[in-house]
Amino acid sequence: MRAVQEPLGNLSGETREHFARIGPVWGSDINAHRDFVVQAYTPLVAAASAADPACEIERDLAYGSHERQRLDVFVQPETRAKGGADVVLFVHGGAFVRGRKSVNGFIYDNVPRWFARQGCVAINVEYRLAPEAPYPAGAEDVAAALAWAREHVARFGGDARRIFLVGHSAGGAHVAAALGDPLLVPLSAAPFASPLDASPAPPAGAVLISARLVADVLPDNPNAPGVRAYFGADEAQYAQRSPLAHAERIDVPLMVVVAEFENPYLDAYGAAFFARVAEARQRAASAGERTQPLRFMQMARHNHTSVVAHFDSGETLLGDAILAFFRA
Repeated sequence: MRAVQEPLGNLSGETREHFARIGPVWGSDINAHRDFVVQAYTPLVAAASAADPACEIERDLAYGSHERQRLDVFVQPETRAKGGADVVLFVHGGAFVRGRKSVNGFIYDNVPRWFARQGCVAINVEYRLAPEAPYPAGAEDVAAALAWAREHVARFGGDARRIFLVGHSAGGAHVAAALGDPLLVPLSAAPFASPLDASPAPPAGAVLISARLVADVLPDNPNAPGVRAYFGADEAQYAQRSPLAHAERIDVPLMVVVAEFENPYLDAYGAAFFARVAEARQRAASAGERTQPLRFMQMARHNHTSVVAHFDSGETLLGDAILAFFRA
């Protein structure tokens, strides 16, 4: 498949025009717009999958006792044989109340498959959903999946010291909370031992893509019911439970990515999160402390769904930027 750098450059002109029309009104019908984007990318992703029969996939490996505490591992045979590979642990979105690691057999498989093609061991994580599993269950599951990865990635050729967390939408919220929320770091009273505490070493880095970093139930937030189901009925708790409240606690290399056309407010929340981390790290640097790398990227012409649905479709702009961040 021909690799392209131009945003949406692997889509037809007609489809790009439709993306441009729905972009400014994305939040008016996120379900219909999401479905259109998934339908647009599925044939491209399917073609890439068919062209890569060598990719090894082990599915539905348990990292906990709940039926949704399952993950898939993608790896190329040469990566497994060589060993020492970077590990990508991907956490999908779904407004806290829905979503699967594989929506239709291609999306979101496309994300770990692309990273596996680049020589990584890639893990696709499913997690418990609200209202059955409210805050902080999603972040607990990220922590548990990370603990599983540390124990098992070596047999797939991965380096347990080089695990990068990548979360999209609600999955990005769970990644951010697992890294910064004091309720979860450490998780001494939780059913899982905390893998994010000082020992063993923290993740090698994290990428938050179109993440829900502030819990809000504003009238024009189409996912307000999901926020309420996960974070609870007491809105007075939302500010403290939001990942933004604990952004300065995150002390790993961090990349924040937003799309040009987001679910309402997510681009602003991503920018605010980045700014808060940047301010904290600047203060630390001024005090002579060593600080971790920090990056921000906006994906022009992309929307909340295409920002991940385009992986393994031929367009490599974001993927290449993330790999450069990993390897810097």
